[in-house]
Amino acid sequence: MKSVHEFSLDSRLQSDCHTLGELGENLLLLMDNSLLPWFVIVPKENVTEIYELTQEKQLEVLDLINRMSVFVKQHFIIDKLNIAAIGNIVSQLHIHLVGRRRDDYCWPGVVWGVAQKQVYRKEEVSRIKTLLVSNISLFDPV
Repeated sequence: MKSVHEFSLDSRLQSDCHTLGELGENLLLLMDNSLLPWFVIVPKENVTEIYELTQEKQLEVLDLINRMSVFVKQHFIIDKLNIAAIGNIVSQLHIHLVGRRRDDYCWPGVVWGVAQKQVYRKEEVSRIKTLLVSNISLFDPV
């Protein structure tokens, strides 16, 4: 089993997302589908379940979820925020924060497995990073 020092991001998350930066000891990713504001928090731990994190790390992740939730509500037009740590395909622990609208492409269904997609332009990713730097403490862009 890998140690924390040998952490590496799952290849499927790497290929599906933009790495925006770090939030403390966590990676912050942006799913490469501009149809929805869809962020992913990945604790830099080699675990698959939230309960496997130390209590301190669990509280840190919960704080990040709360801060990112406020960020998404403030900077994107959404009706509902979906938060999930499913991991059936990618077992590496990662938490999705997805802003949903009643008129989005798969409402009211789930976003997973739906083929409709519009990739982000570089300028859009840069704009989101700039917003994060201005609004989220501990955010360190890459």
